Amino acid sequence: MNAQTDPVPRAAGGGGKPPAPERSTHERLKATLRREGEGLTPRALRRLLTDLQEVMAPRVSEVEAGRRAQAVAEWYGAAAPEERRDLWLLLCEHFAADTAQVQSAQQRYADAAGTDEAQQAEAHLRRALVSPRTRLLQRFAVFPEGLRFLVDLRAELLPRLRADRRLLPLDAELEQLFSTWFDVAFLELHRLSWDSPASLLEKLIKYEAVHDIKSWADLKNRVGEHRRCYGFFHPRLPDEPLIFVEVALVDAISGSITPLLDETAEPADLKRATTAIFYSISNTQTGLRGVSFGDSLIKHVVETLRAEFPRLRTFATLSPIPGLRAWLTKNGAARLESLDNKERAELARALQTGGGAPELAPLLAAAEKGLELPAKSPVRQFITRCAAQYLAQEMKGGRPLDPVARFHLGNGARVERLNWAGDPSPKGVKQSFGLMVNYLYDLKRLDRHREQLAKGRIPASGEIEALLRG
Repeated sequence: MNAQTDPVPRAAGGGGKPPAPERSTHERLKATLRREGEGLTPRALRRLLTDLQEVMAPRVSEVEAGRRAQAVAEWYGAAAPEERRDLWLLLCEHFAADTAQVQSAQQRYADAAGTDEAQQAEAHLRRALVSPRTRLLQRFAVFPEGLRFLVDLRAELLPRLRADRRLLPLDAELEQLFSTWFDVAFLELHRLSWDSPASLLEKLIKYEAVHDIKSWADLKNRVGEHRRCYGFFHPRLPDEPLIFVEVALVDAISGSITPLLDETAEPADLKRATTAIFYSISNTQTGLRGVSFGDSLIKHVVETLRAEFPRLRTFATLSPIPGLRAWLTKNGAARLESLDNKERAELARALQTGGGAPELAPLLAAAEKGLELPAKSPVRQFITRCAAQYLAQEMKGGRPLDPVARFHLGNGARVERLNWAGDPSPKGVKQSFGLMVNYLYDLKRLDRHREQLAKGRIPASGEIEALLRG
C-alpha cells in the first residue's frame, strides 16, 4: 500500500470568505493542491485510486487481490476521518457501473420483451448492472479480517450519509452484499452460557441494548442453567454475535422485568416451565443495519427450545415501548380533548386542578409516579388506553409506529397485554412511564398476523381491543 498523506497546507487568510464549493474526486485528481477541508492531497488521492484499481485488476489472483485489499485496509486503519472519507468518495465516483452499457442493456431488454431474446437480454442487463465497485468490495472480503473491515466501514459511513449524498451508492452496495453474505442460510445459532469464553461474555455486556448488564453476577443470572441465551454467528466472525436473545423459562406470561433480572431470585423449575419469555433482543453490528435476521433468530430459538423442553406451549416477549412518551407528549392534548365530560372531570379531580380541564403537563408528571397509582386511578387508565392506541393503531407508511412493535409484529406476533410498572427503572419510566408490553408469538397464526398487518390492521388480543373501546 503506497497511498501517502502529504502535509496539510495552512488555510489561507482573509476571513469572511464563504468556503469554496466542494470538489468531486474527479476534479481533485486533476489538481495540484488541495483545498482547506479536503483530506488527501491530489497526489495522495491519485496513489490511493491506483491502489484500489490494483485490488480489482483482472490479471491478479484472488489471493493476491486479497493481499492488496488488506494493505488498503491497513492504510485505512491509520488514516484520519477525512482521509477515510476520500476512500469512500473514490469508491462511489470511480467504480460505478458504466452508464452507456447500462442504458444499452436496458434498451435491449425493453426491445426483447415478449420475444425469444427476452431471457438473454435480461441476463445481459443483470451483468451490466454489476458495478466494478461490487467486484472491488468482494475482493476486500477475501482476506481473513476483510468482512470485519467492511462491516466496520459501513458503521462509520452511515452517520455521514445525510450530510453527503454522494456516499449513498456505497452504502446501498454494501447493504446488498451483506444481505447475501449474512443470509440466515450461512449463519449458525449457538447457545451462550456461563461456560462460554470470557471474551464472548464481555461482548454480551457491551452490546446489551434493552436492559443494561450491571455486573458479572447480573450476566451469570441471564446465561445460567435456568436461563437460555442464543446468538447468530457468521463463520467469518466466529467471536462476534450478530444478534442475541435472552430467554426466561417460566410458568406464565411475565408482566414485570424486575423478577427476571433479580439475581437473588430462586431459579425457575425448568421441568415445570410452560412459557418462554423473550425479554431482550439486541443487534450488535451497526454496519449491518437493514440486514434482517431477527425473524429467523426467533424461529430458530423456538425450534431449539421446543426440542429441549417439550412442555413449552407459549412464546411471548416482555418488551419496552420506547416511543410511547414522545408520542404521548405530541398527541396527548388531542387525546384529552377527545374524552367525554365524565372522563375529563375524573381526571381533573385526580390531578387536583380545581375543577378545570385536565392539562397534559400535570398528567405526565403524575404518570411519572406509576408505582404509586392504584389500578382504578384515572391517570393510570388514561395512560394505559393511550398506550393501547399507540401500539395497536398508530402506523406510518403502513408500518407500526413504535420500533419494537414494528419488529415483533413484522415477525407475525400480536399485541397481547400491557403491563403497568413493568419496568420501574429510570430508563423504563423515561421511555414509557414504566409500561411494558407482551407480544405473543402464536405459532399457528404467524402468517395470518403478517397478512393482517400487510392490510393495515395491527393484530391485537381481546384485552387490547377492549382498552381501545374504552
